[in-house]
Amino acid sequence: AKICNLNENIFNRFLSLWLRSSYLQDIINSEIKSGAQGKLALARIKSLPLILPPLQEQHEIVRRVEQLFAYADTIEKQVNNALTRVNSLTQSILAKAFRGELTAQWRAENPELISGENSAAALLEKIKAERAASGGKKTSRKKA
Repeated sequence: AKICNLNENIFNRFLSLWLRSSYLQDIINSEIKSGAQGKLALARIKSLPLILPPLQEQHEIVRRVEQLFAYADTIEKQVNNALTRVNSLTQSILAKAFRGELTAQWRAENPELISGENSAAALLEKIKAERAASGGKKTSRKKA
């Protein structure tokens, strides 16, 4: 169906932006009749608002919107790059943690806290002894 004649007073890219605007989409969605496939009557399409500023202003609006879209794309790329770096850093930190590299200095400065009766082997033996003494019953944790 032919709705209107487009002429030199409408900049095509401006019209495209207007038709995709959330403002107009909200109006269209509120006008669509419910059903399996929404319908918008031609009479309602003709009554949709079309804000038509002077041609020079349309060009300026399009220029600014496209500039903002480009800026948004740049920000999106920066965010994606930052997320990639964060994920890489997380993997690197986990790898160092499993290799013991994150605590090497602390372990060197505090050997008494991780050796002898404080070693992991001694702690496991203590737990086994406590379980054996309790008759093999697992102790439940206290709720805070």
